[in-house]
Amino acid sequence: MDYKIFIAEDDDVIANAVIKRLSEWNFIVKRAENYRDVLSEFEDFSPHITLLDISLPFRSGYFWCGEIRKVSKCPVIFISSASDNMNVITAIDMGADDFVAKPFDVNVLIAKIRALLRRSYDFAEGAVIIEHNGALLNIADATLTAFGERVELTKNEFRVLQTLLENKGKIVTREELMNRLWETEDFIDENALYVNIARLRRKLDAAGLEGFITTKVGRGYIV
Repeated sequence: MDYKIFIAEDDDVIANAVIKRLSEWNFIVKRAENYRDVLSEFEDFSPHITLLDISLPFRSGYFWCGEIRKVSKCPVIFISSASDNMNVITAIDMGADDFVAKPFDVNVLIAKIRALLRRSYDFAEGAVIIEHNGALLNIADATLTAFGERVELTKNEFRVLQTLLENKGKIVTREELMNRLWETEDFIDENALYVNIARLRRKLDAAGLEGFITTKVGRGYIV
């Protein structure tokens, strides 16, 4: 599983050192480029964890943490030299999940990131997790996580989403989906499939995954 890390840090030396170390751990890393609109870059990237400095050009990390919290529950770690108690308390109050004071050991930051990933995404050794556009489906325990938030699914909703994600980028026909549902039900007709997909879409929309499932008229569905 390749997790995505978004970093808003305007100090090139620190940012490059962190990015280099994260890449060695096979994280997919994107650094903010437009500090006038950090939120747009965050939303385009859909990271699993965000690293924010407090002192950024134009707007502070506090501001951007607040903006992120309006649209996502993605875990946020502040990395800052302004590490007095008041700044730490403010960071947590703004919705941050952790705070790392500069200067810091990058290995300590990595350890904190991995621990936060385990807590936020129920990561477990040997678990089979399918990731796509901000959704994390854990096959081992039949759970869906979207931007750090657990989404409750019925058995049939889970099977529909699992089938679509296992074939992401490909059209899955209605017949294929109904056959998958027949594994646990006596009979699933096309109307029952439509009801399950409509209910699943509403849950995905509410979790911030609008338009996650696309209908291909006369052919089936695709994610």
